[in-house]
Amino acid sequence: MKKAGYLIKIVPPFGYRVFRVEFTRAHLVFAAVLSLVTFGGVAGWYGFTMWHAEARVGELRNLTADQGQRLQQIDAQAAQLDGELRAIEQQNARIRKMIGDRGKAGSAAPAAPEPAASPDNRRSMTTAHGADFDAVAIRMARLREHSAEVRGEDDRLREVALRVLNMRRLEEISRAQLLAAIPSILPAGSGDIASGFGWRLIPWPEFHQGVDLTADYGDQVRAGAAGTIVAAGWDGGFGLKVDIDHGNGYHTWYAHLSRIDVHQGDYVRKAQPIALVGSTGESTGPHLHYQIMLDGKPVNPEPYLHGVPDKVLASLK
Repeated sequence: MKKAGYLIKIVPPFGYRVFRVEFTRAHLVFAAVLSLVTFGGVAGWYGFTMWHAEARVGELRNLTADQGQRLQQIDAQAAQLDGELRAIEQQNARIRKMIGDRGKAGSAAPAAPEPAASPDNRRSMTTAHGADFDAVAIRMARLREHSAEVRGEDDRLREVALRVLNMRRLEEISRAQLLAAIPSILPAGSGDIASGFGWRLIPWPEFHQGVDLTADYGDQVRAGAAGTIVAAGWDGGFGLKVDIDHGNGYHTWYAHLSRIDVHQGDYVRKAQPIALVGSTGESTGPHLHYQIMLDGKPVNPEPYLHGVPDKVLASLK
């Protein structure tokens, strides 16, 4: 029994050969199935390719956004670092001005940091396979190097400034000690001078080597400057007398006292109470004889009653 099938004859326009193609239903079914499988495979491959492409585009978008955020963070850090460096440089400039420091000879000023990236620059940094991130890394390395230079200069200036301030403080202390040891206050009374420095006729002709300050009996007598008590007791015509050595060539004498409140060897500060006004020795009434000796010679005490004389200040280093 002959199977049912299909026959296709192909007759060329020229020639005598006829081509015959014979196939059955099974062949048609196979061809249809093969076509469906092929079409399905192609469609599946195309769909997978499209899905993978969309996924890759999403990844690239996420990567771009992440890179943008990282660049913004780097720009923010660079801007903050740049601001800190500028503040330190301004502070260093003020310190240099205050201490008169011109920096190390021949040293070059640190290079200024590059400006922060603009939005256009940020967009360009997200391309070229990370090359722009290398440029950002270089920029940050330069900022760090600049930061190290500035901070090193800052440490150096702080050390110099501290040293200068310590020296100035020591100079101030030394100057204060010098001034404290120079007679510069009114030791008693209101400042009225009953008898001045120099030649006088009353109560008898003599060269008066001090000043007699008007004061009431029992008024407090204060040290004209800081120093050490070298004598405290009776001294002939001076009566009760105190002699203070100020350690700088100056001695101050306080005479005709009614009472002495210090002892030999005591150290006294400027304006410290040392005795009471009296009229002992060769005295015609209560007053304070105040005498200043400089290198063993009497000098006029009057310029020393209300501060250190200008000529003495000018001689101090």
